[in-house]
Amino acid sequence: MIGFIGSIGAAFLAFLAAVGRLALFAGRALGAGFSPPYYPRLILRQIVDIGYYSLPVVGLTALFTGMVLALQSHTGFSRFNAEGAVATVVVLSVTRELGPVIAGLMVAGRVGASMAAEIGTMRVTEQIDALTTLSTDPLRYLVLPRLLAGFVTLPCLVLVADIVGVFGGFLVGTTKLNFNAVSYLTQTERYLETMDVVSGLVKAAVFGFIVALMGCYHGYHSRGGAEGVGQATTHAVVSASILILLFNYFLTQAFFA
Repeated sequence: MIGFIGSIGAAFLAFLAAVGRLALFAGRALGAGFSPPYYPRLILRQIVDIGYYSLPVVGLTALFTGMVLALQSHTGFSRFNAEGAVATVVVLSVTRELGPVIAGLMVAGRVGASMAAEIGTMRVTEQIDALTTLSTDPLRYLVLPRLLAGFVTLPCLVLVADIVGVFGGFLVGTTKLNFNAVSYLTQTERYLETMDVVSGLVKAAVFGFIVALMGCYHGYHSRGGAEGVGQATTHAVVSASILILLFNYFLTQAFFA
C-alpha cells in the first residue's frame, strides 16, 4: 500500500516538474522578445506556414462540421417540433466551440508535428548548438517567431472556420432541410452576439500559442536521433490536443459560467 501511494506521489512530482520546465521554457522564449535582435522575416514566414497552408484543412473540416451539425440538430429537434432552432444551434456551436476546437486540433496535427520534427531534427543534428556557437539565441531565433505566429494566426483561421462552418449549415438547411434562406439568415443574425465570436477568437489565440509551444518544447528537448524526433512529434501532437481540450473547458467557464 505504501509503495502504491509512493508511486502516485512520484508521478505527481514528475508531473509538477514537467509543468515547471514547460513554464520556464515559455518564459525564457517570451522574455527573449523584450530585447533585440528581432526577426520579422521569420515571424512572417511562420505566419504563412501556419495560416495560409492550414486554410484548406481547416476550411474543409469546418464546412463538413457545419453541414453535419445542421443535419444532426434537425434530427434531434424534429422530435420536439423545434426545427426552427437549427440555425441558432449551428451558429452558436460553431462560433463558441467547434470552430476554435476543431481548428486548434487540425493545426496541432499539421503544424505542431511539423514544428516538433523541424526543431527536433535541428537538435539531434547539432544545428541548435551551432546557433549558440554563433552567438544566436535559439529561443529567440527558433521558438519566439513560432509562438507569436501561432498566437496571431489561429484567430484568423478560426474566423474563416466560423464563416465556412455557418455557411455549411446554411447550405444543408436550405438545400436538404427545406429552410427558407432569408428566414435562416435572419434567425442566425438574431441570436448571434458579439461575445460569441470574441470568445471563440480568444480561445483560438490561446490554442495557437499552445500548439506552437508544445511543438517547440518537445522538438527542442528531443534526444536520441530519428527515434527521438519521432517521439517528440507524437508527444507534441498529443499534449497539444489534450491541453486544447483542457483549456477549452476553463475558457468556456470563464466566459459563460
